[in-house]
Amino acid sequence: MTDIITLDINAILRQLPHRYPFLLVDRVLECRKGESIRALKNVTYNEPFFPGHFPHRPVMPGVIIVEALAQAAGILAFVTAGVIPDDQTRFYFVGIDKARFRRPVEPGDQLVLTATLERQMRGIWKFSTAALVGDVEAASAEMMVAPETQKGDTQGDARKG
Repeated sequence: MTDIITLDINAILRQLPHRYPFLLVDRVLECRKGESIRALKNVTYNEPFFPGHFPHRPVMPGVIIVEALAQAAGILAFVTAGVIPDDQTRFYFVGIDKARFRRPVEPGDQLVLTATLERQMRGIWKFSTAALVGDVEAASAEMMVAPETQKGDTQGDARKG
């Protein structure tokens, strides 16, 4: 059985290189090293994208939801690898498959971000992810991340395909 880890915003800031306005994970409710993560994103009207998307009916852009999922998966990858990111260490988002958007996400919603590690092979980490509002799935995707190598390139042929 894997220990359950929780992270507050200060611990998240140590695990992710992202900062305002692009840090999209507010709290980690549970993280099981090598297995899964469940995190929160509180969606407020003060988000910088709402004035333009859309002025008369604010909706969180799908690409921002996907980025929030990628950040949750990134935290799981760093925790699993036992790495604290620094200027030389990053995981990059290198692929997405089967992305689906099932309901709009609006100010006042709380997104529960989930990611499950499906496999790690040749430096590529594959995750199954979902974003939920309450018990309703708002979005889901399979995504892949890869660590940056010392040459500044991602491992393997991830960016070629």
